[in-house]
Amino acid sequence: MEKEHNYIPESKKWKRQIFRIIFKSDTKLGLLFDLILLVLIVLSTIIVMMESVSIFDAKLHSLFIFLEIIITIFFTIEYVLRIVTIRNKKSYIFSFFGIIDFLAILPFYLSLFFPITKYFLILRMLRMLRVFRILNLLDFMNDGYLIVRALKHSSRKIYIFLLFLVIFCVIVGSLMFMVEGHREGFESIPQSIYWAVVTITTVGYGDVSPVTPLGKFLSVLLMLSGYSIIAVPTGIVTAEMRNKRQNLEKICGRCGNEDVDDDARYCKICGEKLVQ
Repeated sequence: MEKEHNYIPESKKWKRQIFRIIFKSDTKLGLLFDLILLVLIVLSTIIVMMESVSIFDAKLHSLFIFLEIIITIFFTIEYVLRIVTIRNKKSYIFSFFGIIDFLAILPFYLSLFFPITKYFLILRMLRMLRVFRILNLLDFMNDGYLIVRALKHSSRKIYIFLLFLVIFCVIVGSLMFMVEGHREGFESIPQSIYWAVVTITTVGYGDVSPVTPLGKFLSVLLMLSGYSIIAVPTGIVTAEMRNKRQNLEKICGRCGNEDVDDDARYCKICGEKLVQ
């Protein structure tokens, strides 16, 4: 994923000026633009939430529609200007925030032709993710990429653990079905498996509970084991994150290559000198 500060503006003067306002925050106009974006994002989020409240929607529906039209037009103009003012247009269009910007305005235009798409207007909530861009928090998202990479490399261990957990819940649920003797909440094996999942994850809705002494005893064992079982995937991911964080500085800053040897001083893909 290419970072936004790596985008190159077009050669024309007016495009470079707009580029600096939209993509940078080192000018008064740039700061004002970011402030307006932040206000509109917050306002759009509030409108989406208020539309879900029937009382407010009945009284202020026309106002919500008017404000949403204004906000969508503004974001549409901004999206077009972002594409027009940079050379590497595909890099932005298919980037994470480029897709978010597109999805945030798409449902509104679809609703003009297909009324059923009004149920997908909740995608406007994706605009909240743009707060990371406005508050210059994109660099902190490297920690998020670290978590994703850790999950990816530990996925096989997690899959095995989940398979064991599914089998364990099926066995315990079947056992409770036999112990409780078709009592309320345990009329079938699937219902008993539901109880086992709720219990082992320590959620404890309380809608189903055993009655017999043996069933209560098994419940205690299952709840106690749940604490240790749930900690297993956390430990797996944490260990993988620790290993990834140790190698984080060895990622090539130019091409993003992660396949870097421990003793490498230059990237094997682009030849960039690595930070030691």
